[in-house]
Amino acid sequence: MSCEMLGCSCWFWAGDCHDAKGNKDACVVGAINNYTAALQDPSSPYDRTESLMFLAHFVGDVHQPLHCGHVEDLGGNTILVRWYRRKSNLHHVWDVDVIEQAMKDFYGKDQDTMIKAIQRNITKDWSGEEKQWEACRSKTKTTCADKYAQESAALACDAYKGVKQDSTLGDEYYSAALPVVEKRIAQGGVRLAAILNRIFSRNGRPQSI
Repeated sequence: MSCEMLGCSCWFWAGDCHDAKGNKDACVVGAINNYTAALQDPSSPYDRTESLMFLAHFVGDVHQPLHCGHVEDLGGNTILVRWYRRKSNLHHVWDVDVIEQAMKDFYGKDQDTMIKAIQRNITKDWSGEEKQWEACRSKTKTTCADKYAQESAALACDAYKGVKQDSTLGDEYYSAALPVVEKRIAQGGVRLAAILNRIFSRNGRPQSI
């Protein structure tokens, strides 16, 4: 399977954002930009708490590579695979299976332990990258959602490699996917914090929601 930008469901090129049916702004990049704008505008008719919750959700989503996978297979949802001995699909592998396997193998089946380990990596192994993750060079945007989506699209290309219908994914695939999953979780958290700081801090003073 070839992997080209035009085959990806993020639809972020040339500032154009639409879903597979052509509906404008109906994509994760558009959602991030729209909810960010709603939080920045005191006169917005949208509920600010709801906007905050959706923004957090979509910033997480855009960092999952298969959310920027191929349109024709719904981001890997229609690619049926076996995760070790269990039936799954490629999207679910990246959404759930890798994380559940890691919690079992390394974190005593405890999500909080896994989160704390990722947080430690942010301040240790990835400390030299944190500022780069936070950076948004746009002078007009609070978030660089298109940048996050481009990263995921590139990672999705790797996620598809060697995977066919009814493939069995095991140790080799898992060992390659886990570092990517953990780092994308870290990047999503760091970037969400940076976005919220930009939204709610003006002249160094916190703004209430």
